[in-house]
Amino acid sequence: MKIALAQLNYHIGNFEYNTQKIIHSIKAAKNKGADLVVFAELAVCGYPARDFLEFDEFISLCEKAVQDIALHCLDIACIIGLPVKNPILQGKDLFNAAYFIEDGKIKSIAKKALLPTYDVFDEYRYFEPATTFECIEFKGKKIALTICEDLWNINENPLYVSSPMDELIKQQPDLMINIAASPFSYTHDEERIKVLADNAKKYQLPLFYVNQVGAQTEIIFDGGSLVFDSEGSLKAEMKYFEEDLQVFDLDEVQNVRNKYPESSRATDIEQIYDALVLGIKDYFQKSGFSKAVLGLSGGIDSAVVCALACKALGAENVMAVLMPSKFSSDHSVQDAMDLVNNIGCLHEIIAIKPATDAYDGMLENAFKGLPFNLTEENIQARIRGAIVMAMSNKFGYILLNTSNKSECAVGYGTLYGDMCGAIGVIGDVYKTQVFDLARYINKDQEVIPINTIVKPPSAELRPNQKDSDSLPDYDVLDKILYQHIELKQGLASITAQGYDEALVKRILKMVNVAEFKRYQTPPILRVSSKAFGMGRRMPIVGKYMV
Repeated sequence: MKIALAQLNYHIGNFEYNTQKIIHSIKAAKNKGADLVVFAELAVCGYPARDFLEFDEFISLCEKAVQDIALHCLDIACIIGLPVKNPILQGKDLFNAAYFIEDGKIKSIAKKALLPTYDVFDEYRYFEPATTFECIEFKGKKIALTICEDLWNINENPLYVSSPMDELIKQQPDLMINIAASPFSYTHDEERIKVLADNAKKYQLPLFYVNQVGAQTEIIFDGGSLVFDSEGSLKAEMKYFEEDLQVFDLDEVQNVRNKYPESSRATDIEQIYDALVLGIKDYFQKSGFSKAVLGLSGGIDSAVVCALACKALGAENVMAVLMPSKFSSDHSVQDAMDLVNNIGCLHEIIAIKPATDAYDGMLENAFKGLPFNLTEENIQARIRGAIVMAMSNKFGYILLNTSNKSECAVGYGTLYGDMCGAIGVIGDVYKTQVFDLARYINKDQEVIPINTIVKPPSAELRPNQKDSDSLPDYDVLDKILYQHIELKQGLASITAQGYDEALVKRILKMVNVAEFKRYQTPPILRVSSKAFGMGRRMPIVGKYMV
């Protein structure tokens, strides 16, 4: 049996686009001699469709699309994911399901049993879990078909009390197929490979796994579809961050060594870079936009975002706005201009001194006798926010937010100022990782000026300001933030690692006090295992750790 894995980039709710892409892949797989072509979880509608799933018309369009797709499944079978209605009144109205289509007809339906409700997942909101399981018979083989999470109940601390494969294995299947929508994080690829390899070893069956690729707002899918033999050896690894279609011979997967080429493992920073470029590109293309604007300060955050945007959209589609104030250093303006010249993007220089002078005059009586403080700093940031939003409105640019994860975590940013934007590009990238990204961007030639990388970070909102005036050193801050945010550690456990208790307490308090700000920021491209946004849900008025 020859099995094609179709790793595609879907567009949520764009049924015509998804259907044509799927039909094209069916034809391509047939031309490559495949007997079966496999598509990802909820491929027909895109994942995650969220509350679109509550519309009857949306579900009806899914079914109509599959009927159109089935007409092309002649001399080739396919497995494809979609939501299907639950005919039983009790329980949720839908199943997260997969159709097995052969000879133009739906021959079998597999339903997802393990419905994740952690991090970015909220599947039990919409779907009823499956309770019965049947293998699919095709070309003299029995296929154990599961959907994404159904194979993830295999670690030392299982989330679920049962596993679909424990039921399916009783029917003596010949192979496993798992269709998935497994989001990217830079620590997830190796974990994913281990979980799937453990399944192949446990059940002593070859395993074919297909994932989606592409970004859906903040969630990025990295592809990386996989094939294992019955010993759990990784036999094939498909492309990351790209569409791909490959055909595998079941007998060769089992019996032929080194049949399929190995792929090299990318570093974390390489993966983050590729993910962010894809995230920007898909956010714009799927939203129907093509041009971006951002404030370019001469600092490293905006420089990295500008470079990423130019890679994703083309330099000719990126407008960098330099907005110097009376506190901006000459070298910051020069660093920003050096980047513009290196990268070739559009730019405007709009000094904000006239606006800040106007605010000073308007507020002179109200603020009479009071010293310059954070208020005046924030006014400058909000003036800049108003300028880039004016550029957005006037020219149809989409504003990119340039706040990093370290700043987002501790609230080091101005609401309606530097925290505004349509999409947060590096809001899930710690400051120390931003420096690593800058060096990676410069690996072949100097794109980001060296001075931007080596100079001390500064918001330049008051004389001689440095980030270190307000924040701990980023090397220390980011390690503590990682322990707290990604690893969910509290004061006692972080302090036990040797960090100063007063420092840890101060940082955790800043994180929790800033929660109200994060509720008002744009969606952030997710590249870690715990990003700000829908995957991290904290109360604004909670007392714990404050």
